[in-house]
Amino acid sequence: MDDVVRSARSCEPIPLSLARPRRTRQGVVAWGGHRVTVGGGAPVRVQSMTNTDTADAVGTAIQVKELALAGSELVRITVNNDEAAKAVPYIREQLDRMGVDVPLIGDFHYNGHRLLTDHPACAEALSKYRINPGNVGRGDKGDRQFAQMIEIAARHNKAVRIGVNWGSLDQDLLARLMDENAGRTEPWDARQVMYEALITSAVESAKRAEHIGLDGNNIFLSCKVSAVQDLIAVYQALAQRCDYALHLGLTEAGMGTKGAVASTAALSVLLQQGIGDTIRVSLTPQPGEARTQEVVIALEILQALGMRAFVPSVTACPGCGRTTSTTFQELAKQIDDYLRASMPVWRARYPGVESLKVAVMGCIVNGPGESKHADIGISLPGTGEAPAAPIFIDGKKAMTLRGAGIAQEFQTIVENYIEKRFGTPA
Repeated sequence: MDDVVRSARSCEPIPLSLARPRRTRQGVVAWGGHRVTVGGGAPVRVQSMTNTDTADAVGTAIQVKELALAGSELVRITVNNDEAAKAVPYIREQLDRMGVDVPLIGDFHYNGHRLLTDHPACAEALSKYRINPGNVGRGDKGDRQFAQMIEIAARHNKAVRIGVNWGSLDQDLLARLMDENAGRTEPWDARQVMYEALITSAVESAKRAEHIGLDGNNIFLSCKVSAVQDLIAVYQALAQRCDYALHLGLTEAGMGTKGAVASTAALSVLLQQGIGDTIRVSLTPQPGEARTQEVVIALEILQALGMRAFVPSVTACPGCGRTTSTTFQELAKQIDDYLRASMPVWRARYPGVESLKVAVMGCIVNGPGESKHADIGISLPGTGEAPAAPIFIDGKKAMTLRGAGIAQEFQTIVENYIEKRFGTPA
């Protein structure tokens, strides 16, 4: 035991971050004067996707706006038929009228070559195309149709994500790799062959796109699977095999806590290793749940990892036998909801407010300490404690609140603090 203690005491200091710098190409996804840089050390970007019928231009534009206001920096829409392709320019027009400059990504499968050719206004209104190599056709026909889409992207200077999915792999490529595997002295297992097929499809398609004439900085790759360990293994290998910017996402992650936890587990491991330049949390919405929930979780992942800050953070204790009153829970939720709802206005009015740290604690054990670590915090009385709530601002006790109006008083104190610290001097 003494040896263990001595060894522990002589350890090197714990590193502040295990993440390695990302060394990928840097591309731009733009609309008008709004440019979203991706890769090359730019911040990890948050992406989402609508679930409206794209032919409903107004309904789709409204959902795109909701996703953008929630924090999505890129929004993908389905372009699956002529009606959807015709609607894309009108969706863009509606967004421009509403002052929403978020770039739109067109999701193409099977007939993208025809839709982009027949609807040039759609090709121009989109900022980026998503192409699945497994769904562009087989053999020479597939090669021609892939080239047709890439040529249109190059002509319009659009970004392209070559998105491979394990549910729709290029069957000719998979058959070729299986034949090669059968000839090995020590064949790989089926999972390894699947990994290789995903990576080979993505990388070979990207190189072909460059050969056709698309700027390599405008190429992004993804290899989507639906199991956490598979996703980690595939992207670790993919990151070693290319320098294209990578889009992360656990496909078909599922509903509710299952989808949120699985996505967080997979994306956090990869992001901490410096792998990933854009992310999406692919949640199946629960009945009545807003589509924006997938954006909220993606933002929370990046903020929890310390990679980006989007909204002021609220530290709140989980509660225990000392906090039989639910007052601190209600106040924590009220403050958190208030901060999130205010951010669309605050981003412009109070630059830097997203770094604010608020603490709402429930008793004397950790309440004062956590409140001192926050920019502004309140330590509510636990069971049997005096009915008083000290307020700490910038690490110092500033005042004590009492009575039934504590919640509203504290919200006012937060508002005043934000104005004083982040407001522009008159």
